[in-house]
Amino acid sequence: MNAKRMLLETALAHFAREGYEGASLQKIADDVGIKKPSIYAHFKGKDHLFLSTLKDALKAEKRRITRYFISCKDHPLETRLHELLEFLLEEYNRSSESKFVLRMAFFPPSSLYDEVMELIYPFLDSMERRVVQLMQQAQADGAVKIARPEDAAVAYMTLTDGILVEMVYGGLPGAERRLGASWPIFWAGIRAVGQTES
Repeated sequence: MNAKRMLLETALAHFAREGYEGASLQKIADDVGIKKPSIYAHFKGKDHLFLSTLKDALKAEKRRITRYFISCKDHPLETRLHELLEFLLEEYNRSSESKFVLRMAFFPPSSLYDEVMELIYPFLDSMERRVVQLMQQAQADGAVKIARPEDAAVAYMTLTDGILVEMVYGGLPGAERRLGASWPIFWAGIRAVGQTES
């Protein structure tokens, strides 16, 4: 593994655990086994290393989510959407990339807010577009009636935000409780709106 890749992977662990402010270039360099000035051969500074790490983590997250959608392409829409939320909770507990991306989506460093959100928003938008496509496809197949797939996808993303914020603040038990309580109501609402507007 080359030095740049080692720096990115080590920085990921530090930023995911300690955030931007808490992470130390000196400690990252120590963990890689290089002197701190050697970081500057690959990155302009802490901001550059942080943003490069975030870009890398977002690519990894996008690949994982794409693999998830492919793996369950034959499942009913309700199952796919519900299991995606479970998958995101599992990923947060299992993966440094997921933990880092999620924390930065909700708590970006104030000094890099604009730069971070320029990376985060396209990621979230692509996820919302994927959910819209799933809903449109399920409706076209006659599997479920969804009156306004775009609005339903926004509602789903809002539900996702609430569950994931609880994951960051309260941990897995709280997030699972929110998912268990809100999912039946969300899905019943999607079905009810579809029935009344069809």
